[in-house]
Amino acid sequence: MVDKTENTHKSIEEAEKEGKYIRKVRSFVKREGRLTKGQANALEQFWPTMGLNHLDGMIDFAHLFNNSNPIILEIGFGMGKSLVEMAKNAPELNFVGVEVHRPGVGACISLADEEGVHNLKVFEHDAIEVLADCIPNSSLTTVQLFFPDPWHKKKHHKRRIVSLEFVETIRQKLKVGGVFHMATDWENYAECMIEDMNSAPGYKNLATDGDFVPRPDSRPLTKFENRGHNLGHGVWDIQFKRQD
Repeated sequence: MVDKTENTHKSIEEAEKEGKYIRKVRSFVKREGRLTKGQANALEQFWPTMGLNHLDGMIDFAHLFNNSNPIILEIGFGMGKSLVEMAKNAPELNFVGVEVHRPGVGACISLADEEGVHNLKVFEHDAIEVLADCIPNSSLTTVQLFFPDPWHKKKHHKRRIVSLEFVETIRQKLKVGGVFHMATDWENYAECMIEDMNSAPGYKNLATDGDFVPRPDSRPLTKFENRGHNLGHGVWDIQFKRQD
């Protein structure tokens, strides 16, 4: 099957080399906060061992981690607390995080060092480009997308990262039997996620009753999420398995 995302990415690069301007619709806005001293120190000290560079191209995961353990990719890990917790609790798995906001990347690798986590690597880059240029097809056991920007205004829905094209890209990167796990606290976005996943070929919903699954124990409950529960806000977890 042709990787449509990869072809699109190449066509954009070719157009830019020819001096043409191609507008890219981003699923994020880089609102860079100031790095704390601790975050800056962590980036300087730990990036050589934890950091991954998009320009290095396709990853050989067995070489990167020096083992053949399953690979979990998390897109948009925020400040990294949950990602580090998951990596610490599952040393038999390898984790790769992708985040565009530098303070979050610094906080994540600082915490990973404090917790003695060695099965985690991170990108500071756009996930769409990382998927196209760095992640081999059929290499991932799980892809995690927790609480992506909901872009709640209807005119901004085109900026949402979850789309038919995106979920097809994820399917290609997952191994057969691999799982795409999403979570959101916006009901409309949850419904749109389900609609896209049900329309995409090659997936099976793991929910046994309705469209959504209970929060798995493997996904930590954040303070933000717990506060939302106390206020009566809903959270929707979605898990689909790659079938072919």
